[in-house]
Amino acid sequence: MSATIEITNVSKRYGALSVLDDISLSVKAGEFVVFLGPSGCGKSTLLRMIAGLEDVTAGTISVGDQRVDTLPPGKRGVAMVFQSYALYPHMTVAQNMSFGLENIGLPKGEIEGRVQQAAATLEIAHLLDRKPAKLSGGQRQRVAIGRAIVKEPKAFLFDEPLSNLDAALRGRTRLELAQLHARLGSTMIFVTHDQVEAMTLADRIVIMHNRGIEQVGTPMEIYRRPASRFVAGFVGSPAMNFVPLKSVTGNGRTLTIGTDGLGDISAAFQLPSSFTPEGASLGIRAEDVSVLPDGQGGIALKAEVVERLGDRTLIYGHLADGTKLTAETDGRSEARGGDTLQLVLDTTAIHLFDAAGIAHHSEGE
Repeated sequence: MSATIEITNVSKRYGALSVLDDISLSVKAGEFVVFLGPSGCGKSTLLRMIAGLEDVTAGTISVGDQRVDTLPPGKRGVAMVFQSYALYPHMTVAQNMSFGLENIGLPKGEIEGRVQQAAATLEIAHLLDRKPAKLSGGQRQRVAIGRAIVKEPKAFLFDEPLSNLDAALRGRTRLELAQLHARLGSTMIFVTHDQVEAMTLADRIVIMHNRGIEQVGTPMEIYRRPASRFVAGFVGSPAMNFVPLKSVTGNGRTLTIGTDGLGDISAAFQLPSSFTPEGASLGIRAEDVSVLPDGQGGIALKAEVVERLGDRTLIYGHLADGTKLTAETDGRSEARGGDTLQLVLDTTAIHLFDAAGIAHHSEGE
């Protein structure tokens, strides 16, 4: 079972403090949507409002064809998986998974069937007689997910469920969650501040910032065509390079973009007449900044730190005017801190950000 989720003009305030302002979002049935943003941006608050754990100050929330923002949590048809797992330590895995169903009076046979089916889906059938103290962190997380699955909800809500796991286990559990979504076909909303989780799991990512939604899109739309300088700097590792603009000249689509650090660059843009270089910046990702072979002229970068990641090498340095820049080259690079390297830019992958932080993309993008 899966359902659409409609969030319409939702706001949240605690007294005079505004946490979310006029949020509207449509989640399709069966879609995996990730709320991504820095700490304090309101993503967990919005999730808890859908679950009924926080009141809605203004606006409406619907699950399927039913408005739910006035209903208690147990009547909303959603199941939440928490960061802390929230398992009862004195109960076995089977008892933890069945407890909620017993409370609503389901027949014993149906409860047992749902628990066995969920345990098989999550590959924890052999753990049903154990108590939480005898489980690893990853196993506890599966039990928490199983407890949600047995409720057969219209939607699953995940509040940073992987943050208590070590790095290797987070990677495996991400894969398991993606496989679980493919098997169940359920509507899922997942909150995280980890962009790798978002890029791996999401059908669409909702970037949240400054009490609102900054951008909604597929992972690669968010990455390749960020709507703002905030999104461009938040999504991607390393973060996008930003270089101050000095001038923008030219007619038609081909412009000459002047900077102190990178010199003059020709690129195809369709900018609004209101665009001015004052306070604006050029953005480009490290993988779109290439290191030229020895002897070839380009843009000079004084390397400060070289980070070797095996399959690729990141070079952190500064341009002639002191502007910081990160370039990427292959894992066989012999560059060292203190070297002066020559760079070339992929001008089809340039972004311009006006003084308000609004993005304008190269027509090559």
